[in-house]
Amino acid sequence: MKSFRPDRLNCSVPTPRMAAWGAIVAALLCVSTARPVAGQAAESADAGHGLLWAGGAVSAATLDYGDRRMLGATAFVDADTMRRFGFEGEIRWLDFHQTADVHAETYLAGVRYHFNYRRYQPYAKVLAGSGHFNFPYNLGTGNYFVIAAGGGLDYALGRRWKARAEFEYQHWPQFTFGAMNSYGATLGLRYRIF
Repeated sequence: MKSFRPDRLNCSVPTPRMAAWGAIVAALLCVSTARPVAGQAAESADAGHGLLWAGGAVSAATLDYGDRRMLGATAFVDADTMRRFGFEGEIRWLDFHQTADVHAETYLAGVRYHFNYRRYQPYAKVLAGSGHFNFPYNLGTGNYFVIAAGGGLDYALGRRWKARAEFEYQHWPQFTFGAMNSYGATLGLRYRIF
């Protein structure tokens, strides 16, 4: 009978370098075969959640300067939180149906308060910013401070789209010929980006 001699076995002990290469190959295999996992439950809390919306609309407004009734376009961005407060930025161009080249643009930003009721989202907002006014026959232009307050209703058309109807009052306190007011209504659409 032959005796057992461990020095005659043909087995190799892995070196640290071989162990490192083995770990790298195993990690690459795991990463290359991994698939995304979908969650099965909705979040239990939404305190930090926010939504970003962008939209466009058609506006009709009056300007106290000569009692003008004008049409224009409005672009807006809303950043809503689940806590009912959010922010809004709005640009309104009253450039259509103008007489004697009189037109106005406003660039406003501020806060809005909203709440949800089924497919409806009523809201109120307070904005401030800059207004640009073009005087008759292009004789001059002016930039003025503008304060605005308004409210409206968004109606959910789907998960990402909402229809909007709103009313807005603007006050131009430092207008050249005394304070000027503007009243306007807007109809448009809003799209959820995030």
